[in-house]
Amino acid sequence: MKELSHNNQKKIAVVNDISGFGRCSITVALPIISHLKLQCCPLPTSIFSNHTGYEHYFFDDYTQHMREYIRNWKLLGLEFEGIATGFLGSEEQIQIVEEFIQEFKTERTKVIVDPVMGDNGTLYPTYTKEMCREMKRLISYADILTPNLTESCFLTDTPYHEYDWKEQELYKMAESLSQVGAEKIVISGINMGNYLGNVVYETNGTRTIIRSKRVAKERAGTGDIFSSIIAADCVNQVDFTQSVRKAARFIRECMRITDEREIPAEDGVCFEEILYRLK
Repeated sequence: MKELSHNNQKKIAVVNDISGFGRCSITVALPIISHLKLQCCPLPTSIFSNHTGYEHYFFDDYTQHMREYIRNWKLLGLEFEGIATGFLGSEEQIQIVEEFIQEFKTERTKVIVDPVMGDNGTLYPTYTKEMCREMKRLISYADILTPNLTESCFLTDTPYHEYDWKEQELYKMAESLSQVGAEKIVISGINMGNYLGNVVYETNGTRTIIRSKRVAKERAGTGDIFSSIIAADCVNQVDFTQSVRKAARFIRECMRITDEREIPAEDGVCFEEILYRLK
């Protein structure tokens, strides 16, 4: 009898935390990647009842289990067309992800790194100098890199300022990131007055800035939606610039609907209601 393979369907391994409420991280990635016709395989870094933007939350660090979890995937002979990383909570977790990429990356595997380090010019409180150093190592494995403006500045040692970025300054920063290894980069969340900008940079010569009109206040989880669409589209061989436009357009519509329903900002966006539109 013919032995069936576990690798007859395209898969993306998503390394991130699981948050039971609040629409972020794996809770967002799983339905979006699945909707885009790929199997999403979560590799949890920690378990949260709800994310840390709430007044209180339950938290369980999964670091001590990650290597054994990965070892069993190896025993099954799993292969991945995509490896996507999100928030990592410690220096050791970053090192484990580096080991995972080394172990599972093949010629057909695309690595998408979202270096979740900070926002609004400031690193997250959990981020240390050692973690910043390790993240600079991790991004060298990326085929696609999706930092926000703050993270781009920290990764390239560029002074941060919120407004009045010149296009050439942004392209220069993206070029510096590409020299570490990534072929495709999008720097997201650039404040452009009534618009938010996404800088698209590819080593093949593509340079463009995609602007999206602001429709509502900032909300939790939009970065996870953005990076999940980019990751799935990459494996599905969608043009990178087209993918960034799609992600920005989808998030804008999610924000509009969520604002109309008066959902608290920490609850994220109601992407479920219009997921059917994402193609």
